[in-house]
Parts: sequence; C-alpha cells; structure tokens
Amino acid sequence: MKKIHLLIFFLIACNCYLFAQENINLNKFRQLKQELATPNVYRTASGAPGHQYWQQKADYKIDIKLDDKNQRIYGKETISYYNQSPDVLNYLWLQLDQNMRAKDSDTDKTMSFVMKERVSFSQLKRLQNDFDGGFKLDHVKDTQGNDLTATVNKTMMRIDLPEPLNPGESFSFEVKWWYNINNRMTDHGRSGYEYFEDEDNYLYTIAQFYPRMAVYNEVEGWQHKQFLGTGEFTLPFGDFEVHLTVPADHVVGATGELQNADEVLTSEQIKRFEQAKKTTDKPVIIISQADAEQAEKNKSKKEKTWIFKANNVRDFAFASSRKFNWDAMGVKFDNRTVLAMSYYPKEGNPLWEQYSTRVVAHTIKTYSKHTFDYPYPVAISVHTKDIGMEYPMICFNGGRPEKDGTYSERTKYEMIGVIIHEVGHNFFPMIVNSDERQWTWMDEGLNTFTQFLTEQEWEPNYPSRSGRPYTIVPYMKGDKKFISPIMTNSESVWNLGSNAYSKPTVALNILRETVMGRELFDFAYKEYARRWMFKHPTPADFFRTMEDASGVDLDWFWRGWFYTTDHCDISLENVKWYQPNTQNPEIETLLAKKEKEEKISMTDINNKDLTDNTYLASNPAAADFYTTYDPFKVTETDKKQYDRYLSSLSDEEKELVNGNYNFYQLDFKNIGGLVMPIILKFEFTDGSEEIQHIPAEIWRRNNEEVSKVFLFNKQVKQITLDPFLETADTELNNNYWPEKQVPTRFQLYKSRFGSGRSGGSNPMRDAQKKK
Repeated sequence: MKKIHLLIFFLIACNCYLFAQENINLNKFRQLKQELATPNVYRTASGAPGHQYWQQKADYKIDIKLDDKNQRIYGKETISYYNQSPDVLNYLWLQLDQNMRAKDSDTDKTMSFVMKERVSFSQLKRLQNDFDGGFKLDHVKDTQGNDLTATVNKTMMRIDLPEPLNPGESFSFEVKWWYNINNRMTDHGRSGYEYFEDEDNYLYTIAQFYPRMAVYNEVEGWQHKQFLGTGEFTLPFGDFEVHLTVPADHVVGATGELQNADEVLTSEQIKRFEQAKKTTDKPVIIISQADAEQAEKNKSKKEKTWIFKANNVRDFAFASSRKFNWDAMGVKFDNRTVLAMSYYPKEGNPLWEQYSTRVVAHTIKTYSKHTFDYPYPVAISVHTKDIGMEYPMICFNGGRPEKDGTYSERTKYEMIGVIIHEVGHNFFPMIVNSDERQWTWMDEGLNTFTQFLTEQEWEPNYPSRSGRPYTIVPYMKGDKKFISPIMTNSESVWNLGSNAYSKPTVALNILRETVMGRELFDFAYKEYARRWMFKHPTPADFFRTMEDASGVDLDWFWRGWFYTTDHCDISLENVKWYQPNTQNPEIETLLAKKEKEEKISMTDINNKDLTDNTYLASNPAAADFYTTYDPFKVTETDKKQYDRYLSSLSDEEKELVNGNYNFYQLDFKNIGGLVMPIILKFEFTDGSEEIQHIPAEIWRRNNEEVSKVFLFNKQVKQITLDPFLETADTELNNNYWPEKQVPTRFQLYKSRFGSGRSGGSNPMRDAQKKK
C-alpha cells in the first residue's frame, strides 16, 4: 500500500512539474482567452457594449453649509436610485470616503513605517493621528421620515431596503451628516483647506464630501472594495442639484452650471461673465486681483447660497474662498460654447492669469480631437498648492510662483502639465467611466497618454515627463521584487506613479508610433472613447476595441506590457557577413589568393630567412610541375566551365550571382523577455543609410532567439538596433555592430542636509536681481 501511495505521489509531482514547465514555456503570442471575461449580451467580443448593456442611475439633491469658522461641512441629501438592472436588489451600498480619515480607519492601521536616523516632524505627526475625521451621520431616512437600517462598514455603508427594489423601480432616501475638513497642507488628501496665516483666510477645495452611491453592475455586482487612499473612485451617473451656503464674500466654483448668478454676483460681474461666453481668443477677468484682495480684508459675517445643476455626471466637487480671482473664455464646439474658467488666489499670479484658462481651453479642444467633443458646459481649473485632483467639470491644480512673482521653468511646465492632466480627467474617467478602485491605469494611464499628446501640441519640444519610451527604462530594468504588472489592483501596486501612469503611457505611445502607426491607433482609440462615453468599461473592453477597430492582433502586446513585468532587452548577438560565390574564375581566384595571403602565421613570418636555405633551393633537380604551378592562374578550362555554368542560369539567377550582393545574418536574443518589434538602422560604406522595421511577430515561433538575413548591394559599415529608442530597450550596449560602448555618466557631489520640494532654478528671479 505504501508503494502505491508513493507511486501516486510521484505521478502527481511529475504532472505538477510538467504543468509548471508548460506554463514557463507558453508562447508569448498565445491569445488572451482565460485572462479576459467571456463575451456576453452585455459586453461583446468586439469590445463594444452589448445589446442588453445596462447601468444604474443615481440623482442627488444636496444642501451644504460651509462653516468657515470651524472648518466643517454640514450636509443633507436626497438620493433617488434607479434600478435599471435585471436584478432584484434587497439593499444599496454607499461610499463613505471621508471615513478613511477616521481615527480607527484601516488606512492608518495598514500604513507601514520604518524608524530611521532622520525622521521628519510630519512623519511623526501622522503617527499621532489626532484629527477627528470621518462622516458623523445624523440620520438615514426614507422620504416619509422613517428610519432606515444602515450598517457602516468602515468606508462603505449598506442601507437595507424596506422592500425589494425590482427592475425598473426607484427608491429615494435622505442622509444627514457633518464632518471636520482636513488641513490639506498638514494632513494631506485630495481635498480639504489651505490656511493663509498672514491674513487669516481659507481656501477650500471640497470633494468626497457627501455619501455617494457605489456602482452596481454585471461585472462586480456591488463595487464596495474599501477605500484605503490609493484606489480612487467608481460611481454611477446621475443628475445633481446642489445648494452651497458659504460666507457672503466667498466666490464658488463647482461642477455644473450656476443657476442663481443674479443672487450671488454683482451686476458688473454678471456683465463680465456674459462677455466671457462670447470671447474665444483670451480670458476675460470676472473678478480681478484687486477685487479679491479687497475681499480678503473685509470678512463678511453674512452668508450666500450658490445653486448649481449638473446633468449626467458621476460626481460633484466645489471650491470656495474670498481669495479667488476668476477669469473665463469661450471654447467653440460647432454651435455650442463651453466656458473654460480658472479660480486662483493672488499667490498664483502672474503665472495663473497668464496660462491657466488658456491651458484649459487647449486641453478640452485637443482631447476632443482624439476622443469626442467635450460635452459639458464648463471646464474649471482651481489653484491650490501642491495638489492635482479631478472631478467632473472642475479640478484642483498646483504650480505656485515664488512670493516675488517669479517662477522657474520647471514650475511653469509642471503647472501646465498638471492642468492638462486634471482637466483631461473629464474624459477619463469622468465620462469614459472606468473602475478606478480596481484599475488605476484605465484612467491615469489613458489620461496621461492623452496628456502627452496635448502637451506636444501646446508648444514645440514640450518637456513632457512621460510618453517617450526611454523615460520608462529606469523603472523597467529595476528590481522585479518591487515591480507589479500593470494589471494589478491599485491598492497593491508597487510604485503607483510608474506602474499606473508612466508605463501605460509609454506602452500606448509605442503602440501608436511603432506597432500600429498613428492612423490605425488614432481611429481605434477614438472608437473606444466613443463606445464607452457615459458608460462603465473594463480592461477587456479596451483591449478588444483597440484590436477590433484596427485589425491588428495585439494580444502579445497586452500580455507582455500589462500582465507581466518583463522588460525589453533585445541583444544583437552576432552578425555574419556572406557574399555569393560567383563561380567566375577572374573574381574567385583573386579572392582566394587574397585570402591565402592574409592567412600568415607567426611561423611563416619567422621562416622567411629559410627561403634560400631549403632543400629544394639547394637541389633544383627535385623540382616538378607543381613547383612552378600557380593555382591562382585562370586557365581556358576555367573559363569554359564558367561559361557552361552561366548558360544554365536564368537572368534573375545571373543577377543574384553577379549583382555584387552582400548577405548579413543577424542573430538576436530576447534577454528581457518582452517581445517587441526589431528596428534596425543600417549605415553603409558609401555614406547612405536605411531603416528597417520588423514586426514583433518575428518572435512568434521562438520567443528567445531569432535570426534574420538581410540582402544589400553595398557593404554595411554599422548596424544599430532601436536607433530612435522606440522600444524602451533597457540595455543599449548590446545594440551595435561593430560593438560600441555607450558611456554612463556619473556625478560627483557633496552631501547636503535638508530636503523639501523645490521649483528648480529660477533664471527669471536672477534676471530681475541684475536690473
């Protein structure tokens, strides 16, 4: 019996080993089947929404009071939830994102920390967590005033319905709450306040300020994964009516259109506001810096209520301060005019007045070109310090000049870049509404890629941080223990910036420039955006649409770039040079003679003195025919044989033999594991050049080693692999024939104490000092 058990164990072990070996050796060009969900009536194999696709809807009526004295939000909302699914629902789930700031939150509990010799005060302050954050729920009731059973599970809340909610039915309920607003400058976060101590004023950028409906769909059921701080949001679309009560001298920017301008703006401000709608070449100042500075001094004790409405949005955010300058300009889309607007304190000038609204206008026009026309009535950029965060129609952006009004080049371009990025989020994911809680790359990666396109259209040689393949090389060749596949949940990713922003951006740029070409890529990318605008796409929908609309099989690309941590390191291992034997004795004997003369050994060199002292030199009678025979002399017999050979060839064959062709066999090795196209630059001895692109499919039968022969009618002097750095190849020293070493530069420095973010060198300030 024991032998039988051992035999069974051995067979199982062998099967496991063979299965493991099979997985190791799986071809990188196998189709994405088990990785992607099976197509169905909701999501098709082409990547388009199916004929039975559905999604839920949630409408909000919200009343908010901003307590400027105690930095609190008081709110009451009525949510109308529409069950447009085929399922019966017994309960609803809501997101309570502010609860990540509660004292007992999992965000703090799961935050790892290592004590070092140098620890900052802010790091230690985080350990104390003395901020009383999180939603304080007063009640959850139905519209008749009856209490509803509500269970709070950290950052999520379940509401048990008094009766099952059937397909096609709706349910309305009311939630009342309040919470303490966090100091964004010390406690960090996507929203909060910034305090200006010199003048005792606040600037509020407020988001995730109300209990929000979670998404229910056929992919996840309820998406109620806890919010730990990294994985952002996925929300259903709906209509909002929001009443914001703030100090009377505050200016408010928010998602949606202002409904009561005549109640909250002066007649002069309304006049300027209307003028801005008609002006498309430059921003119109609605509230000037002088106006804002006056409001900073005279703090009103009264209140005003600003009313905004927004249709078909997934979220709502607002900004409020008496410090705001406000400008706007129109952006034409056929017969519509969208208002591009900016709100910024004097601390943002002169940089913000010069650039912000212009950048907003440029962004929505350029993104529209690559996706769909911007559908909302406004697009707003709000200036804050060191933050970038997005919401429908409004975003909060950093980029602050020095106190003297000067700024570095880096500050300028980081500001322009962050505005493009955050305004661009209106497209991904505010409209193309992917699940950020699961897949950060679907919004950040696609958006950063489109940001790169938009930056390059802002000015020539714009210094984009991401996009060009070489920018991702340091990350790709790093320690794989600290690199996650792109297809990793956002809360579990190592190095979120590189993983979810930069790597997908580079991958898409390589697709556009090197793998697919701009025409095919741009058509497919736009098709994806149009198919899924105002819907909830998954990664499979993106992958399938890009292939469906382009006619390019990209499974190898998605697998390598998105599902693995492989990197590109293709080595030009060897080059062999061949020339055809022409059979022409006039040519071949000369080559043979030259080859023999070149094969001189050290023995031959040292034996030169023996020439006159050999036996034959002393005994000429020993000579025969071969003593004077010249094997390299062309005879009549040689010529006749060659003529017979030529007569047996076709004209095409004669051309191959006598065309002075050179054959080069190039051997490649895939060291990094990521299959990629092979791009080669050939430089010839006559000074000419030639570029050859070989599709990645060359690796399809052998993922590790391939060889290819090239035919030229001239001689090659130099071969360079990936000459334009198109593939993010991590090792360039093995990309040349003849071998060429690329030096790595290092810098000598002296250690300095102190840290902190700097805006870089500031030639503008230096120039002013010289005056």
